[in-house]
This record gives sequence, structure tokens and C-alpha cells, in this order.
Amino acid sequence: MTNKTTHGHDMDQHIKSSEALIDKYKKPVMAGLAVVVVAVAGFFLYKSFILEPKNQKANEALFKGEQYFAMNDYDKALKGDSTGYKGFIYIAEEYSSTKAGNLARLYAGMSYAQSGNYQEAVKYLESYDECDDEMITPAAVGVLGNCYAQLNQLDKATETLLKAAEMADNTTLSPMYLQQAGEIFESQGNTDKALNCYKEIKNKYPQSMQAVEIDKYIERLSK
Repeated sequence: MTNKTTHGHDMDQHIKSSEALIDKYKKPVMAGLAVVVVAVAGFFLYKSFILEPKNQKANEALFKGEQYFAMNDYDKALKGDSTGYKGFIYIAEEYSSTKAGNLARLYAGMSYAQSGNYQEAVKYLESYDECDDEMITPAAVGVLGNCYAQLNQLDKATETLLKAAEMADNTTLSPMYLQQAGEIFESQGNTDKALNCYKEIKNKYPQSMQAVEIDKYIERLSK
């Protein structure tokens, strides 16, 4: 009887720890999404309606989907409505070779992430073709890393978050992803790699929001 009770207690603790880790990364996922949404909005309006008029039909459809996304109606954003809008999934497939199709893959991934369907989010975010920019692509990669964390694929999560931090190389995104990677490393017992992340925030991004309390992280692991 005692063994069963002990086993049950250990299982409860394991479940609670797993749930705590998943909950911890819900806010960072949403923070990363917010950055992507703002960046994509400006990029989309410029690239779609000024540089790519020949893809106007796909662009207009994407713009309608973005409106649903902004209203948190992710099901319609993904699958379409009864008024003729066919959804990000359709746009991604039908216009796969265009920039609009690529953005549809990104929006589909973000929509699934916002809906808590991280498996589908990963599928679309992995298929997004990275662009040479300082915000959208690094933020999209960061969201992908957080989705891996949600799925408890922690090695993939840290690898992807570090990639996002390096790609961004700015005080807005890089410290956020470095801190996330460091905290995952800590959860895995990898103190050295966690310290490297925290020290990089301190030394390379001292003006960032994360740097304000990063000494506490460093001191805790240096004892």
C-alpha cells in the first residue's frame, strides 16, 4: 500500500512539473506571436499591395484572414468563412510559390499556436520559408522554438531559440529567446549552457528588459 502511495505521489509531482513547464512557455509563445503580428502587418501591407500587384487576389484573401486573426477567430482565419474567404490553409496550398502563400503558412502556424494546437503549428512554421529580415523571420523561429517547448521537445526548443536569438541580434527579441533557452537548460540540469545564455544577455544586451534582473539568474547558478 505504501509503495502505491509513494508511486502515486511521485507521478503527481512529475505531472505537476510538466504542467508547470508547459504553462511557463505559454506567455513567451504569445509574446513572440505579438511581435510577429506587428512585423507581418507592416511587411504585408508594403510587400503585398506595392511590390506584388500581380498576386493581388492572393494578397486580398490573406488580408481578410489577417482580420480574422486579429479578432482571435482562428478557426475562420484557418478554414475560411461562408462569404468567399477560403482560409490560410487554402491560400498556403493554392499559392504555395508566392510570398502570399509563404505568409499564409506563417499565419496558419501562428493561428494553430494561438489555438493550442502545437503539432499543427510546428508543421506550418517549419514549412515557412525564412526571409532576410530582422524581425519577422527571427520572431517566427522563436515562436517555433516555444512550440517545441510546449511539446516537451526541449533539445529542439533550445536549439531553435538560440538560432532565433542569433538571427535577430537585437534588444527586442534576442534577450527574450536567450532567457527562454537558459531556463530550459536549467530545467534539464545543464547549468553551464544556462549560464552562457544569461551572461550573453548581460554582456551583449545590457539595455534590454531581461538584463534588469539577469544578475539574479547568474548569481543563483554561480553558487
